[in-house]
Amino acid sequence: MDTSKEPLFGKTLKELTLVVADLGLPKFTALQITDWLYKKPVGSIEGMSNLSKKNRELLAEKYDFGTVLPTKVQVSADGTKKYLFVTGKHQFIETAMIPDENRTTVCVSSQVGCKMGCLFCMTAKQGFQGQLSAGEIVNQIRSIDEAASVSNIVYMGMGEPFDNLDEVLKSIEILTSDWGFGMSPRRITVSSIGIVPAMLRFLQESEAHLAISLHTPFDEQRKSLMPVQIAYPIAEVVEELKKFDFSGQRRVSFEYILFKGLNDTALHVKELSRLLNGIKCRINLIRFHPVPGTPLVSPDEETILHFKTQLNDRGILTTIRASRGQDIYAACGLLSTKEQNKEM
Repeated sequence: MDTSKEPLFGKTLKELTLVVADLGLPKFTALQITDWLYKKPVGSIEGMSNLSKKNRELLAEKYDFGTVLPTKVQVSADGTKKYLFVTGKHQFIETAMIPDENRTTVCVSSQVGCKMGCLFCMTAKQGFQGQLSAGEIVNQIRSIDEAASVSNIVYMGMGEPFDNLDEVLKSIEILTSDWGFGMSPRRITVSSIGIVPAMLRFLQESEAHLAISLHTPFDEQRKSLMPVQIAYPIAEVVEELKKFDFSGQRRVSFEYILFKGLNDTALHVKELSRLLNGIKCRINLIRFHPVPGTPLVSPDEETILHFKTQLNDRGILTTIRASRGQDIYAACGLLSTKEQNKEM
């Protein structure tokens, strides 16, 4: 990508309409450009064959197509892939592709690093290095080998999506619009630690599913794991969600990483059932994959299964997320941290 020029990839139809108007091109050219950007496997302005040569030259003077290929890919024995993209100088982001029998899920990053400081997160140890543009987010889907077969997208990679809400919403617009990728918003899930003002805006301005990182229902314990609890207590997050209508196809779920002897007790089950009473939701239990510098470990399988059973018995739909890609730096942030350290 020519970094001296502005990328077209990542622009909405409205933005491209302004681009073509500024260049004196016919208004319908904007829709032609979106077709090349988001529907066809072309990677250059020169390849936009239904634009005249003169119009392509006008575009190319100021703009670059704007897609970037990954610099590295790791393939797990279970078929999971981790793609590494370069963004900025010595900055790296990760994208995971998770194949299943009937779906291909892509886990995208929304920031370079993260400022939220969660104790269990490797990305947090990188610190915050920058926001990703909508184009850089969507590029993680378009530029991987499986682009044509992607069925589901989760914003659960590096970064806190609601700390970059404008670009996240713009990327969702590109993914779900008829002029874009044309995906159903019900195929997209955005995960957040619970930044309330941004969460409410997300619920109002998109139709995508929401996943909230919970990890413990107890205030002081959550503060020790997730500093965001100080500003936005999980009780406040849940109370706001109870006001929202999730009776249709849109879902809210809660992610719960289990830590041995910390948040896997009967008291936690009881408090979770009290906290979530009155909200239609599910809990996704996640095995903890150790990251350097933390004392946390995952409980054994018997404890995990028992925790799930106790929650289900209390009427909370609870599932255990399958662990994937254990042989290729499964925990988010490990691969990019390793690559970043090599560059230093």
